[in-house]
Amino acid sequence: QVQLVESGGGLVQAGGSLRLSCTASGRTFSRYVMGWFRQAPGKERESVATISRMGTTPYYRDSVKGRFTISRDNAKNTVYLQMNTLKPEDTAVYYCAAASKEGLTSYVDDYDSWGQGTQVTVTS
Repeated sequence: QVQLVESGGGLVQAGGSLRLSCTASGRTFSRYVMGWFRQAPGKERESVATISRMGTTPYYRDSVKGRFTISRDNAKNTVYLQMNTLKPEDTAVYYCAAASKEGLTSYVDDYDSWGQGTQVTVTS
């Protein structure tokens, strides 16, 4: 497992942008598929975006396609989520997660390590 620390959340008006960062401990970051998830009050945790080990293959949930971009820098042990054109329905706690299994996955149970979460609030 790796330790993950997110940063970059905050309060923003609809249409605005935020960039989330997640930094991992250890020297095996490139062995993990990385994902961003979110959980709104009263709702289940859902996958937002995932990215392959070398960063060549991203996957997005439909509601964020064209607005969010996931990327990673393996030299810095960091994965990013650039969020543009934010909407009130994007409001949630956002979590960074790492999966040691091979292949992209958006299933919560496939992820071994989780960050503490960062709050994103979008006002209308």
